[in-house]
Amino acid sequence: MANYQAPQGNHDPAGSTQMFRAFVDEAPQGRQAAATSGGGPRIGLILGVVVAVAVIAAVAWLALG
Repeated sequence: MANYQAPQGNHDPAGSTQMFRAFVDEAPQGRQAAATSGGGPRIGLILGVVVAVAVIAAVAWLALG
């Protein structure tokens, strides 16, 4: 593993920038893997929205009818 620490007295601000960029580059890969492997929560969310719309439509139909 490379040593990113600069010698004392010679602070290199690019070192922290490089580590930040490495962190940012790794973050989307983790989110993408989680999004592709977990289809269950997305299906549950869609079904929940469909049920909510059906309930609201039924309440509106009863109120107007």
